[in-house]
Amino acid sequence: MRLAYITSADRGLTDRVLAETAARLAARGMRLTGVVQTNIERPQRYHCDMDLRILPEGPTINITQNLGANARGCRLDPGALEQAVVEVMARLEKGEADALILNKFGKHEAEGRGFRPVIARALELGLPVLLGVNKLNLDAFLEFSAGVGEVLDSDASGLADWVEGLLEAAA
Repeated sequence: MRLAYITSADRGLTDRVLAETAARLAARGMRLTGVVQTNIERPQRYHCDMDLRILPEGPTINITQNLGANARGCRLDPGALEQAVVEVMARLEKGEADALILNKFGKHEAEGRGFRPVIARALELGLPVLLGVNKLNLDAFLEFSAGVGEVLDSDASGLADWVEGLLEAAA
């Protein structure tokens, strides 16, 4: 199958590993689309801000709502997330990608929104799909993927090799 995911309980590790994987694949000449996340600590906020960089070179979209100092509620800006979805889907439809990398199968995807149609479209196109899944959304991901997603180690070199191996086998 062309669908794999990583998961980690270490805060920010999935984001860092997927960003490094994307950089390695780009250096190998792979055409990527999707998003990688950067977390920006803000001293006046309880949680970090979240930026999504559309692969390969941007734009970067801030997907965090400012709910005020010490707010603990959901800070995801769904409109900004959907803007990223539109950008990535457009790149898929233009045939500008060899693989899809997504930082997260998150709450929105678990509920049938967000990047879910992008994942399905990439698989329809036969592209390798690599994403992060946190423990809270793992059951929803396994249901969505019908259990065919392959769990991989959180190792950027190994992940890049997995994507490259699939592309070489398809060539």
